[in-house]
Amino acid sequence: MNEIAIPESELVERFVRASGAGGQNINKVATAVELRFDIASSPSLDDEVRSRLLARRDRRVTGDGVIVIHAQRFRTQDRNRDDARERLMAFIAHGSEVAKPRKATRPTRASKERRLESKRGRSEIKRGRTRKDWD
Repeated sequence: MNEIAIPESELVERFVRASGAGGQNINKVATAVELRFDIASSPSLDDEVRSRLLARRDRRVTGDGVIVIHAQRFRTQDRNRDDARERLMAFIAHGSEVAKPRKATRPTRASKERRLESKRGRSEIKRGRTRKDWD
């Protein structure tokens, strides 16, 4: 697998106030990071990786092909920035893996028999529920 290097100019970082508990510090300091990376028009990605990343059904990817990562696990901007970049790299690394093609297989004769036997048993249980013995 070849390494993918993304230049700083393609990343857009915005620092915002984090949500959740944090006391008085949370109201004053913008420690959370919102990292944006335009997958659709990035020259750093080859076409195959780009198409795999855009084909993933991920709620972080917008309709325009921009991935938005919110990082607010840590109390400092630097650690949240590193966290967001690591998550972006993991996302891209997952997209650069080529899925192994699935081999079509057939169920064995024994597995067919087990399935049919369990269906017969279930049918007997349900038939027993509908029978009215009090008449």
